[in-house]
Amino acid sequence: MAHVQGSQAGDKRWQERANCLGVDPDLFFPERGASTREAKSVCSNCEVRVDCLEYALVNGEKFGIWGGLSERERRRLRRQRALARRAAASATA
Repeated sequence: MAHVQGSQAGDKRWQERANCLGVDPDLFFPERGASTREAKSVCSNCEVRVDCLEYALVNGEKFGIWGGLSERERRRLRRQRALARRAAASATA
């Protein structure tokens, strides 16, 4: 996602290598129902895509395209991870 604002513990130098650096941030925050294809294409070959996605997940970003995923896709991923954690906890209990 275009140069990330706000504070986060840890190293954020990955942002300096992001494909979206210098791209209009509005591209990554489309109006409801608008296409996300162009934003996702910027993310598709980005070397820091995983870092960007993890940043969004850790910080609870609810809007925009981060790491190539929409809000809905990130919600689905959070649910999958939570289910996997619960399953792993149950297996070790």
